[in-house]
Amino acid sequence: MSRLKILQIALVVFGVAFCLLYPLAIIWPSGWAWHDGPPTASHYFMMIVGIYATLGIFLVRAARNPMAHRSLIDFTIWSSVVHALIMAIQSYSPGAHSGHMLGDVPALLLVAAVLGGLSYSGGGG
Repeated sequence: MSRLKILQIALVVFGVAFCLLYPLAIIWPSGWAWHDGPPTASHYFMMIVGIYATLGIFLVRAARNPMAHRSLIDFTIWSSVVHALIMAIQSYSPGAHSGHMLGDVPALLLVAAVLGGLSYSGGGG
């Protein structure tokens, strides 16, 4: 299987995963929600859901022609790295969500590593 095909699959998988944050918070709140109560109880959580669902839809669309959507893929890679670094630093602050924040760091770095590895090492061919 070509790198391009694997990149296309990765874009769809990550795009769909980003779109599923809200349903996952309903089904498995301890793994996906950072607050007590339903997902809608946190304005912050709903903002994150909106941003990631939008990004997810565009990643799925980008899978048709990844090289034409290079800037979106680059944004996803680098925003995931920045998000992971901020969460890693904040996870060492005292607070109820420190462990959960640190737990999200590997997932964000996985997105960046997979998309970066596929798109920067010949993803076009």
